[in-house]
Amino acid sequence: MNKKTQLIHGGHTTDDYTGAVTTPIYQTSTYMQDGIGDLRQGYEYSRSANPTRASLESVIAELEQGNYGFAFGSGMAAITAVIMLLDEGDHLLINSDVYGGTYRALTKVFTRYGIKVDFIDTTHADQIEQHITPQTKMLYIETPSNPLLRVTDIKAAVDIANRNNLISVVDNTFMTPYFQNPLAIGVDIVLHSATKYICGHSDVVAGLVATKRDDLAERIGFIQNSTGGVLGPQDSYLLIRGIKTLGLRMDQIQRNTLAIIEMLQNHVAVNNVFHPSIASHLNHEIHENQSSGHTGVVAFEVADIDKAKEVIKKSQYFTLAESLGAVESLISVPALMTHASIPKDVREKEGIADGLIRLSVGIEDTEDLVQDLQQALDVVK
Repeated sequence: MNKKTQLIHGGHTTDDYTGAVTTPIYQTSTYMQDGIGDLRQGYEYSRSANPTRASLESVIAELEQGNYGFAFGSGMAAITAVIMLLDEGDHLLINSDVYGGTYRALTKVFTRYGIKVDFIDTTHADQIEQHITPQTKMLYIETPSNPLLRVTDIKAAVDIANRNNLISVVDNTFMTPYFQNPLAIGVDIVLHSATKYICGHSDVVAGLVATKRDDLAERIGFIQNSTGGVLGPQDSYLLIRGIKTLGLRMDQIQRNTLAIIEMLQNHVAVNNVFHPSIASHLNHEIHENQSSGHTGVVAFEVADIDKAKEVIKKSQYFTLAESLGAVESLISVPALMTHASIPKDVREKEGIADGLIRLSVGIEDTEDLVQDLQQALDVVK
């Protein structure tokens, strides 16, 4: 089945009661029982299960080529549930240029509960191997990473994780199941901030998790129900709707992104451009082999923070906002926004300069976006 067809039909079912083509919104907190413990379709309480959420969970499981899906109230809630698979004293390896919210949760929350974390360069497989200890239980990677879009070889990482009996996790937010399927490469758990591309319209905050493994699914499901960070039925419905146009949106976003990159690489005000589509980008060929397309997130450097602010001020179609993956194009300065929770010395060590600008390219007309960004850069050249 072609991916565009799968996005429309994969995991989706018509309503058994009415035959409704779209998934109904079951806006209820509880369900009538025909007798004590005699449940209808297994539904008892909406924190434990809800038909609208269950439909979404079925969809993401199929799209990610998994057997189980879980929907959470935010991307961070999904990440938190996955990290909660670890016990006190366990050791986690994660890429060093990770999303600021993930960094904050790991360093400010989970370390208080005895989970040890090392932030490492996962773009080189030998670096992963060197940091494994007897206490290491999980390998967590973003690929491409946020915001410098560094690429990790998923297959190499999985092989290392399997040899050392580690749970392997990939944050697939930037790529979506339309362009990359980590579970098919052997990863144990894939997760998304579904707020981003999967929703695609800047109107939902959500997180998704998928896995093939029965044992991990049982544990994640228990954590989801016990801690209660579930996604509501209205937001579940909006994600189901958003998924149906994911392929159309990602194709247009990719076209726009590649055109913008070409302009950026030739503009005198731009010092560096970061994107896996660029042939000189570290692990470019690996990215081409493990994915079928490109994210709409692009990062580039101008001289300093003042120049970055001027570019943002002059742009007409790139909205200054955090988040990414929406139909409208967004622009941000990671050092002051999405990655501000990371100490300045750590940011600079990772190459996140104050003059770094991150774009989330939308689905607007290609030429409009290119011309808009070019005129904004012309002011600071």
